[in-house]
Amino acid sequence: MMEALEKVCDAEKKLQDIFHQIDIVEQKNSEKVQQAFSLERLEEADFTGTTGYGYNDVGRDKIERIFAQVLDGEDALVRSQFISGSHALCVALFAYLRPGDTLLSITGKPYDTLDEVIGLVENPSSLASFGVKYHQIDLKDNDFDDAKIEAYLKEHQPKLIEIQRSRGYATRASLTIDKLARIIPKIKALSPKTIIMVDNCYCEFVEEETPLTVGADIMVGSLIKNLGGGIAPNGAYIAGRALLVKLAGERLTLPGEGKEVGPSLGINKQILMGLYLAPSVVSASLKTAILTSYLLEQEGYEVSPKYNDARADIVQTIAFHDREKLISYCGAIQSASPVDSFVKPTPAPMPGYQDDVIMASGSFTQGSSIELSCDGPLREPYIAYQQGSLTYAYGRLAIIKALASIK
Repeated sequence: MMEALEKVCDAEKKLQDIFHQIDIVEQKNSEKVQQAFSLERLEEADFTGTTGYGYNDVGRDKIERIFAQVLDGEDALVRSQFISGSHALCVALFAYLRPGDTLLSITGKPYDTLDEVIGLVENPSSLASFGVKYHQIDLKDNDFDDAKIEAYLKEHQPKLIEIQRSRGYATRASLTIDKLARIIPKIKALSPKTIIMVDNCYCEFVEEETPLTVGADIMVGSLIKNLGGGIAPNGAYIAGRALLVKLAGERLTLPGEGKEVGPSLGINKQILMGLYLAPSVVSASLKTAILTSYLLEQEGYEVSPKYNDARADIVQTIAFHDREKLISYCGAIQSASPVDSFVKPTPAPMPGYQDDVIMASGSFTQGSSIELSCDGPLREPYIAYQQGSLTYAYGRLAIIKALASIK
């Protein structure tokens, strides 16, 4: 363990400049959150929740205006009734797509939990079962394949284009805002009526701008990831153009009532406090990921992103090419967790995934990936997908332990 500690201390000296840049982004995003709270005149009475139908929930409505401001959108739907980011994506897709419409993914196959939503895996409740067509264009050299996208749009006008910024369980790189800023105007020029929807899970507050800032129509994310700050116990958001947010609200609840109903059930304070802390928590997550990347590359493992790469999300991958090392590493992360530290992670089937998955997640909120967690499918090349850390100090302790475990 002492050897691992010494390596961490040496690494931190070399990472000072990179950590300083993260601090600058944290400060700017904190200013954005503070300004939104002030402009909306947030007050203690807004923490009061509603029950039943949730009519006239002023705190809930204020939360949605705050999120819209922070994310550079016209409106937002922020609800505990969303079970996950995948659920919010599903609601959005069913809100915007109709029988005969085409969904085009320009980032290859989406995350595993959308396979049955789209119909890539047969399901009688999928979009495919309702007559929605699906096409995809894979990335090229970890970037959009501009030529194929342009050629497709000259022949077809899809109803919706989906962009998944984070890598999911793929080996490709995550997508920075500058890449979206390049491709979105090209799409708008060729297919101006197409809805551009961005899966922004794991990406909030990593950069200063959002997908909406650079022209996306709608974006979706989870509150047990970045924007929940480790405080929100569940929920997700859909933000962007007001009309599209309205349609999503009517799909989540019912036509004619939409955003006007949905009780907050006393969760307002936790959502607001989570958003307030989120810039700092994302900063801690990024520093933990960068430290991991630097140290594991020094040990000879394949890592992505590398410690000095531009980052779009809080996810760090380590390719072990060894089933037992993946299991051992996840076990060490679990043992350094605040909850269930005594539990040994075991590969097992999980709903929505086609392979057995090993998951270290000793978190206060079940499945939270803004809290330090590590997971991966049990398939070649046995990649660990590590994300989160509520503070850098706790992340640092876990990495020291994990580094020692694979020695």
